[in-house]
Amino acid sequence: MKVILARPRGFCAGVVRAIEIVERALAKHGAPVYVRHEIVHNGHVVESLKAKGARFVENLSEVPPGSQTIFSAHGVPRRVEEEAANLGLPVIDATCPLVAKVHAQGEHYVADGRTVILIGHAGHPEVTGTMGRIPGPVYLVQSAADVGKLTLASGTPLAYVTQTTLSVDDTKSVIAALKRRFSDIVGPETKDICYATQNRQTAVRQLSKLVDVILVVGAKNSSNSNRLREIGAEASVPSYLVADRNDLDLDLVREAGTIGLTAGASAPEILVHEVIEALRTLGPLELIMLPGIEEDIEFRLPSELLDSPSIQRSGVAAS
Repeated sequence: MKVILARPRGFCAGVVRAIEIVERALAKHGAPVYVRHEIVHNGHVVESLKAKGARFVENLSEVPPGSQTIFSAHGVPRRVEEEAANLGLPVIDATCPLVAKVHAQGEHYVADGRTVILIGHAGHPEVTGTMGRIPGPVYLVQSAADVGKLTLASGTPLAYVTQTTLSVDDTKSVIAALKRRFSDIVGPETKDICYATQNRQTAVRQLSKLVDVILVVGAKNSSNSNRLREIGAEASVPSYLVADRNDLDLDLVREAGTIGLTAGASAPEILVHEVIEALRTLGPLELIMLPGIEEDIEFRLPSELLDSPSIQRSGVAAS
């Protein structure tokens, strides 16, 4: 059996930064620190941080007065910031800088007199956060079909922004539909789309030409992980999302000659290694690395944490 590993795969710079923020906050302030929502969408990461003293909550009312609070990488609506201020909670914002860039773009478009359309998935924390930060009406569209349902005049000055876990390929049909229907619409250049999302999807498309089955390591509630599985399936390759080795049904791959293996942007590399070890139980295995982009992007930490040591990431190493 051959296993071809996608490159790149796993942790992106925004996820690495968010995890390190929690670790450094624990080192600086001591346990517990409180994180609003899962810091990233991966249960193994969350459980590892819980073991170190992080407490995860969905509402700020669950945070004891004066406790150090962290906002997740997905970003939060402005009302949540205001609630934290009213409660007197000290806050560290772990919002991914690329998500924050989308917020800034939306604010800029509103200041320029445009109505904003957000391309994204309803209910996703990032979408909720973005819609809650743009100071004006925001229309959410999930598909090209949704564009036809918009109740806006064709000449309305518009602008679009996108959820970062969507790629250029994911959004191009929606953007094309918007431009066909509306005469005055602008949006960010394609270079502003999240690099990590695009790179991981490109790698899966390359994998799909070489393998019999694709395995995507990632959580069921991870938008980008689910999209990687969908891309494999769209290429007519049987593709499965597995949380970890215990979630892998070996019967699905037992007869495969070549398996493609990748991981979502919030999945630790250790889970990939564990899936490989599970595959080894089927017999001799040859590992092959897919040629691809070597990512070297790093995002700066909040200034208040620069002098705090990082805790050793037992079980969630990004290497």
